[in-house]
Amino acid sequence: QVQLVESGGGSVQTGGSLTLSCAASGRSFGSGTMSWFRQTPGKERDFVSAFSWRRYYADSVKGRFTINRDNAKNTVYLQMNSLKPEDTAVYFCAASSKTYPSGSESDPRLYDYWGQGTQVTVSS
Repeated sequence: QVQLVESGGGSVQTGGSLTLSCAASGRSFGSGTMSWFRQTPGKERDFVSAFSWRRYYADSVKGRFTINRDNAKNTVYLQMNSLKPEDTAVYFCAASSKTYPSGSESDPRLYDYWGQGTQVTVSS
């Protein structure tokens, strides 16, 4: 059974940093796609970043967030710097055993596995 477990969320002030981790178990995603999405109450889940055959970022986080992956640990990380109040959300890890054409990674329907989410709160 595949599990994705996120950690590292918390509360910070504007301009602060956090690093999220997502550890996968049950299968390896080393040749697939591991990504981050975020969601606020009453809104759809938004794409944040993906690591597949390339790193891919939403425009809203480009230059501030960095995604990395450790295939030996089957873990993906999201380093978040210069955080803003609008980054406040529940962050979800997602994984697929496949890779996708450029830009397609942002479609949540492509992902087979999801974590439970971790809350990130940025106060002004």
